[in-house]
Parts: sequence; structure tokens; C-alpha cells
Amino acid sequence: MHQDERTSLLGATSAAIPSYDGIEENVPESADNMTRMTSDEPSGENYRKLPQYIAALSAAGGALAAGTVLGWTSPTQSALVDNQEYGFEISREAFSWIGSAMTLGAAAVCIPIGMLINMIGRKLTMLLLVLPFTIGWALIIWAANVPMMMVGRVLVGIAGGAFCVTAPMYTGEIASKEIRGILGSFFQLMVTIGILFVYAVGHGVNVFTLSIICALIPIIFGIVFFFMPESPLYLVSKDKMSKATDSIKWLRGEKYDHNAELTDLQAQIEEIQANPVSLAVAMRRRATKRALFISVGLMFFQQTCGINAVIFYTSDIFEAANTGIEPGVATIIVGVMQVVATFLATLMVDRLGRRFLLIASDFAMAICTLILGIYFHLKSVDEERVASLGWLPIVALCVFIVMFSIGFGPVPFIIIGELFSTDIKGVAGGAAMTTNWTLAFVITKAFPSMLESIGSGPTFWIFSGLSFLGTIFLIFFLPETKGRSLAEIQYILNGGQSPSAHCIVPGDETPPRK
Repeated sequence: MHQDERTSLLGATSAAIPSYDGIEENVPESADNMTRMTSDEPSGENYRKLPQYIAALSAAGGALAAGTVLGWTSPTQSALVDNQEYGFEISREAFSWIGSAMTLGAAAVCIPIGMLINMIGRKLTMLLLVLPFTIGWALIIWAANVPMMMVGRVLVGIAGGAFCVTAPMYTGEIASKEIRGILGSFFQLMVTIGILFVYAVGHGVNVFTLSIICALIPIIFGIVFFFMPESPLYLVSKDKMSKATDSIKWLRGEKYDHNAELTDLQAQIEEIQANPVSLAVAMRRRATKRALFISVGLMFFQQTCGINAVIFYTSDIFEAANTGIEPGVATIIVGVMQVVATFLATLMVDRLGRRFLLIASDFAMAICTLILGIYFHLKSVDEERVASLGWLPIVALCVFIVMFSIGFGPVPFIIIGELFSTDIKGVAGGAAMTTNWTLAFVITKAFPSMLESIGSGPTFWIFSGLSFLGTIFLIFFLPETKGRSLAEIQYILNGGQSPSAHCIVPGDETPPRK
């Protein structure tokens, strides 16, 4: 089984989505706030959603590029290791490090990039990330030895990991409240499309051609995204009110009444500037500590649900069912399921809610890995006993992939983006993603040792037990964020309760009264 078939769904670990709000202090409601419309449409017929979709999809081009990085090792291992396509020897152990080197690069960059985006802006940061992407792919394309290829993988990992922080943050800051979940889901959807793209193209071309194609994607992204607006919140934070107005009008429509939203953004920034605190103090807030606890928990249970183990066994499961499907085609089938299920998640996340999708996803995955553990344990004891049950692991695999992609794939990053306040979201979101990428590396490297020491059945049972534990965690600690403004979420995390009577229109981020 290819290395990236152990790590392909790490695409689901690729995005912290910090968003555009978070004042948790008491801000008295003005008479103007009390009389605002409660409709989901901020400004009736003058309000436009399409430009927000365009900007979010453009930003998600970085996710497409990150997805190609994640999927690249799957179709290339045989050519590089067995056939020595590049003319120098690459052992399986060396290729394992080449495959996982990108997770180390991604883990290293998340916190620094969280600081950089507040210095130079979201848009410029993302445009600059095209550079390490291009250099990294160039080193891979013309690699003359293993170290050169590993350095290239680290660089594309840095770029991909940085995109996983910056692009979702940008998307969260340009989105109106009623479509924030949908737009936030675009990132994970594009990651899965990127993975599927590499699986499909890599099935028909050599490594050199595949790498060139992958290198073109971030360049195309840079050209398209150059024409998108900067985040209004960032522009307000830099006192560029005229540009912030232009940005809001680009995103909401030229005739949209931008004054209320601009006033709210300015009030948020003024509140932070009027009460400056150090990073250490900000991290000790009750809301921040609860947000970190939830975020790290989501990252932990996402990585320990068993997704890498399931992908690792994709070919074995298809082979056990006597499908006659070759391993490359099996991975493409899994990639298609990922894309379709993640697309469904974009339609459901603002309807069914984040909490429901996560709980249903985690519980279903726990059942699936339990079944897979039983199957592979019985197979190891007496293969004849499960000869007629080849359909069982196929069903478990498909249900697992679908439920992961609907829930625990995209939704944790949407929630993480909604939990942190403006003044610490870059660092806190980066810390959450550092945890994610570090766990991805550790679990990916430890998984083969687990198989060798305790066997595949008990390994799946461990993942199942952790998923059941994750379900309990979600039930007791995860608040529902659907339909709540980001300020309301901060209010809840800080120990308050959100009055149902308090209605805030999209763009109004004034916290409810305590």
C-alpha cells in the first residue's frame, strides 16, 4: 500500500479556520442595534452572496494546491521506489520520510504564519506563499537525490500548512453569518478534490509530468487571487477605512449599505485597542482556554479516529471482497467518495449544525472501525471463517469514508475558526493546527509499528475506542455554533448564555447583554 494511502486523508487535517470576530467583553447595545432587521439577508435586494462565493472559491485554490501535496506520494511510490524513475535509489524507508516530510514543514509554519498575517494581511500572505510552493515543486521536479526531494517536500509542506491557516481565516472574515459554514467548507472540499486530482492524473502520467502539473496549480491560484479583495477586518485594523469600504462593497454588492457592518468592525478593533493585553494574558481568558481545550480535542480525535488505518487497508479490503479492482483504481474510488461526501457536508453544515454532524460522524466511525477490527482479527486467526464476508469490510470502509468526510473531515476546522477572539486567533488557530500536523506525523509513523507489534485487529479496536471517547467528548464539551454570531460564541465560551430573543443580523457582531 502506498505511503499516501496511509496519509491521504490528512487533507482533512489541513485547515484551521480562524474567523473574523471575537470580542468577549460587555459592549452595551445601542438603540440602533436593537432596531436592526433580523432577516438573514443583511440588506435585502441590494445584498449579494455571489461575490463572497467567488472570493471564497479563489482562496480555496490554495486548498487545491495543498491537496495535491497530500496526494502526491500515492501514485508516485511505485515509480520512484521500484522503478527508480528519477535514476537514483530511493528505499521504502527513505520514501516514507519523503512522504511525511511535508507534515513536519506544515507543523513548523502554523504559528509563525498566524503572526505574519496580522502584520502584512491575509491576501499578501497568501500571494507570497506561491513562492515556496513553486520552489518546492521545482526541487521535486528536478531532484537529483533524496535530500533534494525531501527539502522540496518540506517547502511545499510549509506552503500547504500555511494555506491551511491563512485561506480559511480569510474566508471566515469575508463571509456573512448565514453562509459562513458553507464558505468555510469550501476549503476542505478543495483539499479532497486536490487529492482526487492527483490520484486520477497520477494513474496515467509519470512522476515528472505529474509534478509539473501540480506546480502549475499554485501559480494559477496566485493569478486568480490577485484580483480578490483584502479582508475588511484586516483593513479596518490598519485604519484603511476607504479600502475596507471598497472591500465590503465588492463582497456584498455595490449598492449594499456598508455603514452598519463597517461600524461593527471598527467597534471590534477599537475595543481591542482600548484594552490591549499581552498574548499571555489573552491566552489565560476563560473563553480562550475553553476554545483551546475544544480545538485540541477536535484535532486529537480527528487524527486518532483511524482514518489513516482505513486508507492504509483500502487495497486489502477491496482485494478481500474479490472485486478485481487494482490498488490505483481503489484509491480513486475512495477519493471520489471523499469529494462527494465533503460536498454534501457543505450543504448540511448550516442546516443540521456542526455538533450534530460531528457526533453522528464520530459514532459511525467508531462502529466501522470496530467491525473492521473484528474482521481482520478473525481473518488473522482463520482466513476461511471470513471468506464469505468480503462485502462486510467494503461496507464498513465506504460508510467510514463518507461519515468522516461529512463530519470529522471538514467541520472541526469550521468550529475552530469560530472559537477564538480576534486578538489571538492567528496564534491560537496556528497552535491548533500545529497540534494537528504533529499528531498526523506521529500517528502516521507509529501506525506500521502498531500493526507489527499488536496486529491489525487490536489496532482498529484502539481507534474504535478512541472514537467512542471522542463522541463522549463532543456531547459534553462542544457547543453548537450554527447560526450564532462570533461574538455570541465568545460570550458562551466565557460562561454566559445566549438569549434566544437576541437576534443579530449578519455583520452585527455586538455581544448579547449579560
